[in-house]
Amino acid sequence: MINSMIIGKYVPGRSLIHRLDPRTKLLMMFFYVFIVFLANNVWTYTLLTLFTLSLLLLSKIPFSFIVKGFKPILWVIVFTLLLHVLMTKEGNMLFQFGWIEIYDKGVQQGFFISLRFLLLIAITTLLTLTTTPIEVTDGMEKLLAPFKRWNMPVHELALMMSISLRFIPTLMEETEKIIKAQAARGVDFSSGPFSERMKAMTSLLIPLFISAFKRAEELAIAMEVRGYRGGEGRTKWRQLTWSYLDTLFMLSLISLSILLWLLRS
Repeated sequence: MINSMIIGKYVPGRSLIHRLDPRTKLLMMFFYVFIVFLANNVWTYTLLTLFTLSLLLLSKIPFSFIVKGFKPILWVIVFTLLLHVLMTKEGNMLFQFGWIEIYDKGVQQGFFISLRFLLLIAITTLLTLTTTPIEVTDGMEKLLAPFKRWNMPVHELALMMSISLRFIPTLMEETEKIIKAQAARGVDFSSGPFSERMKAMTSLLIPLFISAFKRAEELAIAMEVRGYRGGEGRTKWRQLTWSYLDTLFMLSLISLSILLWLLRS
C-alpha cells in the first residue's frame, strides 16, 4: 500500500497539462483550494468534480494509476464519512439501530466533505505527476519574487518545498523496506496489544528518522560539492514562458469560480 503512494512522483508526458507553465499549475492548485469550499450542494459539487476529472483526462495519465494512488488515504476518507454520518443529528432520520441514528443531513454532509478532501488530493497529485521538481522550484520562485524586496529567502523556500515533495515517494519506499526487514526479524505491526504495537512502531520510526537525516546530509554535501550558493547568480537552462494556453486555463478556473458562486444554495 505504501508503494502505491503517488504524491511527489513525476510521470513524463506531452499532454496539455504537462505543457502548462508551472506557475499556472501552482496558481490553479492554490486557487482550487479556496474555490473548493464554495461548493455546498449537489450542483456545485458535480461541477467541481467534472472540472477535476477533465483535468485528469487532459493529463493523459492512466486513470487506474491515479486511482491506485488514492488507496493509502482511503481509510481517511472512509473515517471522515462515517464520523459525519454517525455524529450529525440533523434532518430526517433514515435509520436507527440501538444508539446508532443516521440522518439524511449527516449522510449528505459526510459525502460532501469526503468528496472535497478527495478532490483536493486529486489536484495536488496532478501537480506533482505533471511537473518536475525543478519546474516546481522555478515556478514557486517566480511567484514569490515580489517578496524579495522584504528580504524573504524566496529561492530557499521554493527549493525546500520542492525537495519535500520529491522526497515523499523516497521516504515511502524506505518505510516499505524497513517494514519488510523488521517483519523478517519477527516484528508484528498489525496484531497484539496496543502497547506491543507501539513498541513495534519504534523499530520502524527510529531507522526511518536515521535514514531521513542521512539522506538530508548526503543531499547537502552533494549540493555543496557542486557549488550551490543559493539563488544568487544562478542561471536557468529552461526559461518559463506564459502562453495563451496558460491564460485559457486560468480563465476557465475563474469561470468555474463564478459558476460555483452563482449555484451556491
